[in-house]
Amino acid sequence: MADYETITVETDAQGNAGVTLITLNRPKALNALNSQVLNDLIEAFAAYQADETQLCAVLTGSGEKAFAAGADIKEMSEKAAADFYLQDFFAPWTSEIVKKTRKPWIAAVNGFALGGGCELAMMADFIIASENAKFGQPEINLGVAPGMGGSQRLTKAIGKSKAMEMCLTGRMMGAEEAERSNLVVRVVPHDELLGDALKTAATIASKPPMAAIANKEMVNAAFETSLDQGLIVERRIFQILAASEDKKEGMAAFVEKREGKWKGR
Repeated sequence: MADYETITVETDAQGNAGVTLITLNRPKALNALNSQVLNDLIEAFAAYQADETQLCAVLTGSGEKAFAAGADIKEMSEKAAADFYLQDFFAPWTSEIVKKTRKPWIAAVNGFALGGGCELAMMADFIIASENAKFGQPEINLGVAPGMGGSQRLTKAIGKSKAMEMCLTGRMMGAEEAERSNLVVRVVPHDELLGDALKTAATIASKPPMAAIANKEMVNAAFETSLDQGLIVERRIFQILAASEDKKEGMAAFVEKREGKWKGR
């Protein structure tokens, strides 16, 4: 297993077969995101995607205070505008992690998820939050704006008015409000967060692997396209799955009242 400078990675995490646990590990910096974190996450997610034994991942933060308290301001403070533009700064978070990770992954937010931390959590397929979680896009306080998708994913998740208010005021949203606003799927007691997230991931990992990827693609299509386009995507993917070995096995297992034995094909 690879050694990383800013994260830790555990496969078959805590005895959960098929589950990869990725932990942001800069607790003294409240797990702030810098270029090394990005490089480590790109490598870790690529390894997760390539490992046929790993079927769902959980991303969380180390320490008691933060999932990720934002981007590393020290790294960005002296960078020239031309460098941001020429390097297409922030683009790899989407191009190398979100788009290339076809398998499901969950964000388990254990504390502050601010700025880039909130944006990273929203890149996950869904978020489970500790009761201590706080979300926000406070970039306006630094004279800038979200750059890793905050203005876009937050608006799609919670609506224009609330997203606009958060981006313009920089206020933080607590866990209960985040659940009411559909930013997170549920809130759990802080001490139960990781166990809940790993249990959920294990449930996903127990499903037919190809069908899990297909269901993820279908829901993302609904999120990103028109209804007519999404319906076409749904039908085509269903038709592809109908020819799979797991479809044959799954329907036979249902008729025979037994558990399915999945091949991922």
